[in-house]
Amino acid sequence: MSIRKLLPGNIGLGGAPLGNMYRAIPDEEAHATVTAAWDLGVRYFDTAPLYGSGLSEIRMGEALSQYPRDEYVLSTKVGRIMLDDMEDPASRDFGEKGGIFEHGLKNKILNDYSADATLRSIEDSLKRLKTDRLDIVWIHDPAQDFYGDSWLEQFNIARTGAFRALTRLRDEGVIKAWGLGVNRVEPPELTLALDEPQPDAFLLAGRYSLLDHKRALQRLMSEAHEQNVDIVVGGPYSSGVLAGGEHFEYQKASPAIHQQVAKIKAIAAQFNVDVKAAALQFSLANPAVAAVIPGSSRPGRMAEDLAALKAVIPNEFWDEMRRQNLVAENAPLPVR
Repeated sequence: MSIRKLLPGNIGLGGAPLGNMYRAIPDEEAHATVTAAWDLGVRYFDTAPLYGSGLSEIRMGEALSQYPRDEYVLSTKVGRIMLDDMEDPASRDFGEKGGIFEHGLKNKILNDYSADATLRSIEDSLKRLKTDRLDIVWIHDPAQDFYGDSWLEQFNIARTGAFRALTRLRDEGVIKAWGLGVNRVEPPELTLALDEPQPDAFLLAGRYSLLDHKRALQRLMSEAHEQNVDIVVGGPYSSGVLAGGEHFEYQKASPAIHQQVAKIKAIAAQFNVDVKAAALQFSLANPAVAAVIPGSSRPGRMAEDLAALKAVIPNEFWDEMRRQNLVAENAPLPVR
């Protein structure tokens, strides 16, 4: 139950922005973003049907179709079915994530974590991605931020449906790994406590970042590491606010978040540190983390990400971050 041997490196490209998250982007720009990542040596690509009602998968599939399938690792997600019926994307109920894909396609989205829907979702994704197989499949968002107080009901549908369907597909060799793709730590914690067959990894978005990591450190990271269930960190820039953007948790960041970011930036400036470098290296310093997958819809961003991974950060920067309580006392740090 590990994906480290499967992953071609410790960084991949997250596909949410390719689904017109926050803004509408031209197809050419989306294609160029994937191509630029490939040209830089990135070989892990993640997407989901939810991202623009299939738009991200379509764009990523088109861009990746020019490359040999055996040369890259591809993951997508199940839990939502894209229908032929149309609806207003701006009117969708995404819980705490309202409006994030209002510029995406208009195909109606059906939430369904059953076994049958899981198999249908995979078949649909294969068509959109123009491929004959998936490497990793994540069960998408059976969590509080999308379902509120009814999240446990959705989780239990997934537990008796998607969990078992994906375990069977993994055992049959149809897929290589599966897990949860969530923005909250509670579903992975609950999954690790189950007696049923365990997942190979979790895609945890936004919960192990420089801005927000203390809750994940309480139990999840150590328990996942102990059980050999890897963590892939999504949203290492906290929806963009750590990289100069305006969003945190996929919504406009609050004044309190901007104030915390300002403190981090001040320390970074003091030690001549790129905040993106600090964010990526912090996430990867935890032994439970196998990879980070920052998302981008601009071709030049992946070059910045790769440079950030190699940047030298003085230990004094981390000392000051800890002194100002901006990183938890028990957080592993990338010190040299």
